[in-house]
Amino acid sequence: MEPAIRVRAGCSKWDIRQKVWDYMEHNDLADFPRPVHHRIPNFKGAPQACERLTTLQDFQLAKTVKINPDAPQKNARFLTLQAGKTLLVPTPRLRTGLFNRITPPRGASKEVLRICSTSQGVKDFSVPLGLDSALQVDLVVVGSVAVSEKGWRIGKGEGFADMEYAMMVAMGAVTERTVVVTVVHDCQVLDIPEDLLDDHDLTVDYILTPTRVIRTDCSRPKPQGIIWCKISREMMSKIPILRRLQDLERRAGKDVTLKSDEDPTLRSPSTGAMGPDPTNRAPVTEDNPADQKEVTTIYIGNIPPTTRVSELKSLLRERGASPVHLTWQGAQHRAFLDYADPCQAQLVLSSLEGLSIGGQAMQVELARTQRNQVNRHQVYGHKRSQYFKHGGDTPRK
Repeated sequence: MEPAIRVRAGCSKWDIRQKVWDYMEHNDLADFPRPVHHRIPNFKGAPQACERLTTLQDFQLAKTVKINPDAPQKNARFLTLQAGKTLLVPTPRLRTGLFNRITPPRGASKEVLRICSTSQGVKDFSVPLGLDSALQVDLVVVGSVAVSEKGWRIGKGEGFADMEYAMMVAMGAVTERTVVVTVVHDCQVLDIPEDLLDDHDLTVDYILTPTRVIRTDCSRPKPQGIIWCKISREMMSKIPILRRLQDLERRAGKDVTLKSDEDPTLRSPSTGAMGPDPTNRAPVTEDNPADQKEVTTIYIGNIPPTTRVSELKSLLRERGASPVHLTWQGAQHRAFLDYADPCQAQLVLSSLEGLSIGGQAMQVELARTQRNQVNRHQVYGHKRSQYFKHGGDTPRK
């Protein structure tokens, strides 16, 4: 089947996400919530695609099934409960743990099971499970923004599905033989360049759409566990269960060095792990304005209004252009990137040539050198204090 969406050479993951989201909105292929941008799309025909799950022998034999709480997987959760299987869902954004087990009332009717399958039902009819639960997950169902017939998957960019799987590996809940299924619209099946995939990216064994079942026969290994050297201290603080898993793996003799531990120059005020400071100097801070004259700043303008700061950060990482510090001014459709020396900044300018999001080219150039130190201090002082205060997201008014 010819892909509905074509991917150009040299595209990024965010380019692909934007193409899919734009295509689905333009062709009215999604149900509530809309718009689909920055979401796992709740596509039209999702219930029919989920029905195909019951035709898989791996589902029929499975006793315990883990399914993401996204809207397009709602019918998959219902069918799992109806089949009398143990249904696990991840806790929202992994804030309080890893899994909740859905426990419907005894003798629950179909109507009650459908309620249990909703996001509210997940809250009302579930119990948390600890790391000592000795779980064995037989089948995993995840959402996707895009997926290829080879089994290569792209999520919405936050990495939770990949992290959840890696955590399940760490706690012994899944193995290389655990089957992974994704449920998507036909238009979300497209050709994904393999060079976009990282070791932590989850691959899938089956793709279910409203019209077909695709067995990928994917040969690329699934994540082998948590890659600690890619975990930042900020992520550790946001996902407390990671600290427990780190302690368990440390006791087992594994290397659990974090990204910031491995190289103290890999730091960023907003993420703790955005990029290197080759001069090994102290990071630019509001309280250290004397150092601000040492940095070289790149200006990025014409940023699409729907873009999030996390999307820009992901693009920068993919192009090897992570700054010492990023100042986000989304309301003005611009951002400023600090680099430790002019040579590094020039290399970054080259790497960001042709930078675009959703087909919209962005303006990338050195910031105006005539901006005086007073003004720069005002910009960085106020904007960055707001940026830190709200966790690196768009500054609030």
